[in-house]
Amino acid sequence: MAGMFEVFIDEDTSFRFRLKAPDGTVVAVSRSFPDKLAAVCGISDVREYAGMGLITDLCPEVPVRGPSPTPPAPAAKQASPSGIPHLPVPPRRHNPLPARDRTVRPWHTAERVEAACVGLVEA
Repeated sequence: MAGMFEVFIDEDTSFRFRLKAPDGTVVAVSRSFPDKLAAVCGISDVREYAGMGLITDLCPEVPVRGPSPTPPAPAAKQASPSGIPHLPVPPRRHNPLPARDRTVRPWHTAERVEAACVGLVEA
């Protein structure tokens, strides 16, 4: 069974959505959206990007066992600018999606939201 998206109105009367696991656990909650169509388009974007999302490890190294009795030697400089190593990138098995042209008009204008979200809302 798949998870489920729920569109709701928060305490600030903004539209949001949450992703629930099959057992009812809330997995993620969105940012606020100005209207329902924009929230539905946000769900569409999550569906589109989640399958190809890469993982970046931003956590510091934690020893598996207790602390060592001697202090560790200074670590060599990492290649990344933040000093945190990144996980290896898995090979891509799909064609990347074409980039949207967002230079002419912003994405969430009324005309583009309505055109992109036709048929996404269930009655």
